Amino acid sequence: MIIRLATFSDAVSIYTIQHAVIKEDNGLITSPTEWAKQVDDVEKEINQTIMNDREVIFVAEENEVVVGYICCHSPKPIRLQHTASFEMMIKKSNPRKRVRRIAHSAFAFLGKRKSLLRKKISLGVLSSNEQAIKLYERFGFVEEGRKRNEWKRGPNDYADDVLMYVFV
Repeated sequence: MIIRLATFSDAVSIYTIQHAVIKEDNGLITSPTEWAKQVDDVEKEINQTIMNDREVIFVAEENEVVVGYICCHSPKPIRLQHTASFEMMIKKSNPRKRVRRIAHSAFAFLGKRKSLLRKKISLGVLSSNEQAIKLYERFGFVEEGRKRNEWKRGPNDYADDVLMYVFV
């Protein structure tokens, strides 16, 4: 697996992954019925990220095929510049192995780029996604708090948004 910075030409691959993951309707805020993103929207997002020194998108490739991506966002206000948040989407086949590799490589890359180096890395994960929570804990993330019943999954079916962080 190769981890590299995303380029404009990765938009279709990233869009395809987003579309597939959202269609699964398992653990994302956006439901499939309300998702209306198009490839040109992803192209704009990638272009904006490339132009912003406080954000980065990595893609993971296997056999020259993009199998996942991870985005790092860091706020502009000076008092929050020590923080970063992540979002990640991985193709369904063998996701655990891929998540580990992608996240590990992305964190290593971030450590080498001073403009992206942050002290606190945060993420949110659906409380029912126990595998992801355990994986993040192996990376040193701890639960910071929960937004109780934050995600409505169906009639009378709610889940917590587990807020996790690691201080590096």
